[in-house]
Amino acid sequence: MPSDASARRAAFRRLHERGCFVLPNPWDVGSARWLQHLGFPALATTSAGYAFSMGLPDGAVPRAAVLRHIREIVEATDVPVNADFESGFAPDPAGVAESVRLCVETGVAGLSGRMR
Repeated sequence: MPSDASARRAAFRRLHERGCFVLPNPWDVGSARWLQHLGFPALATTSAGYAFSMGLPDGAVPRAAVLRHIREIVEATDVPVNADFESGFAPDPAGVAESVRLCVETGVAGLSGRMR
């Protein structure tokens, strides 16, 4: 996990405490670096954008590939990153908890997902 993960998480919390802010969705390292360069204070991965860049439908990328992608975005930028983490890549609470633990290890500042 990046050594500055705690600082990024604290910065992400402060952004939320101040109110609304724009959270753009890079789909690769290049777009993440560009969005940071433009001055966005945080980023959020996009499951659909990443899947489509691989020629796959949203939700078809395996957990291991998503975790690698999230880590790449986190390591390529200096801003907090929120992970679009689908529905936790598991059908049960224990499996979701394991997936979330693995995602937190990438250094993300937050996670979001959807119920199926």
